Amino acid sequence: MNAPSDNALLLPAMPGQRLARGVGRLLRSLDHAVLTEFVPARGLRVDLMSLGPRSEIWVVECKSSRADFTSDRKWQGYLDWCDRYFWAVDADFPADLLPEGTGLILADPFGAEIARMAPETRLPGARRNRLMRDFARAAALRLQAAADPGVFSDA
Repeated sequence: MNAPSDNALLLPAMPGQRLARGVGRLLRSLDHAVLTEFVPARGLRVDLMSLGPRSEIWVVECKSSRADFTSDRKWQGYLDWCDRYFWAVDADFPADLLPEGTGLILADPFGAEIARMAPETRLPGARRNRLMRDFARAAALRLQAAADPGVFSDA
């Protein structure tokens, strides 16, 4: 993980968002494009979805506490929307709670590292194509909203 810098004053307020920031930095260093709070299908919203250089799609769920993890009842539904699925937690999280057969990322607001690589289950081609189009559209809409705030709604 990386040392804090001057942008430490710009940390997100919520613990899960702080983890997502560090994970986003890790994924970007692996040449992945990252979107936070992405909706792959109605009723699902993943903390991070990334698109890798070979079209691989990863989902990362950030858990800031035992209660946060035990209250999550949707995570198994995310498995159908990615090639690899990871949990991101901080160093104090009881990692033995996390299910076998999933990846593990240790994170803080400044960086992250993969502690256990998630097994790969390749998406069917049609689902991958749909996800890639939805990912691109969401990214473009967010960029446009950032370039002209107040005129366009969030993606």
